[in-house]
Amino acid sequence: MIDRDTASRLGITPQTLDNALYDAFGQRQVSTMYRALNQYHVVMEVAPQFQQTPEALQNIYLRSTAGTPVPLAAFTHYEPSNTPLAVNHQGQVPSVTISFNLAPGISLGQATQAIDNAERTIGFPPTIEASFQGTAAAFQDSLSSQKILIITALITVYIVLGMLYESYIHPITILSTLPSAGVGALLALLLTHNELNVIGMIGIILLIGLVKKNAIMMIDVALEVERTQGKKPVEAIYEACILRFRPIMMTTMAALLGGLPLAISTGTGSELHRPLGITIVGGLFVSQLLTLFTTPVVYVYLDRLRLALRGGRENFVPEPSAGGPRPSPAQ
Repeated sequence: MIDRDTASRLGITPQTLDNALYDAFGQRQVSTMYRALNQYHVVMEVAPQFQQTPEALQNIYLRSTAGTPVPLAAFTHYEPSNTPLAVNHQGQVPSVTISFNLAPGISLGQATQAIDNAERTIGFPPTIEASFQGTAAAFQDSLSSQKILIITALITVYIVLGMLYESYIHPITILSTLPSAGVGALLALLLTHNELNVIGMIGIILLIGLVKKNAIMMIDVALEVERTQGKKPVEAIYEACILRFRPIMMTTMAALLGGLPLAISTGTGSELHRPLGITIVGGLFVSQLLTLFTTPVVYVYLDRLRLALRGGRENFVPEPSAGGPRPSPAQ
């Protein structure tokens, strides 16, 4: 350890000390000797017999600003201690890596939460900063982007549906089927003791496209019935439910049975894709039970909201009989 006050009084800077120690023990290259067929590097260091023990430091002298030699022991002291052979760095900061394994039945999210709680309890000083690396860091990165990914997907679906139906209301009716699918996926993962990992999130993103087709099938027919037959929204959505019940059940069962092998698979690598099948099966099962009843209700109430916002009702006149004049819809 350097006594900086004494060193400053003697006119010796830390850089001077560093250069002296490197000259003695660092194998500094000071010159190159060139010959006709070869060249040789000249390395300066103390003789090997003076490098074997710590007492060699007592023979090191430095030149002060006054030009007088000063022994190293005059402003430093040293003692034996344990020190690492290498100091790991992350960027420019010294770092220490502490590894951990997961206990049986504990997910990575629970482990990282427990470590965060322990960090807050210990109360690290401001000079120490803790962060996750490796798999734990990738897990946290995926969690930080999940909300943005889901919100972006929902906004994209809403914009596309709004352009197709030329309406601000009907896309909301279609998107109302998604909460039931998300709840079903999470319940399925909870009942099967699986964690919501990246593969599970992929399954939930897939459900956004699989589940909303039930509402699309019903709303397409309901709008067509309203426009061509002049029926009220309640009657139109009721007829759409009857006409589209079998196609809805067929497509849902096809997708559900397609994901079932993934959900019940065993063998090497099955633990990776099993959450995908579980989220698809659970989300489709719960959404199928609920959306057949909730979608017509949402359609009717949102249609009433649309008319209320416009300040009146829009009535459709039935198609005229053959040969008769075609009346125009009442405004």
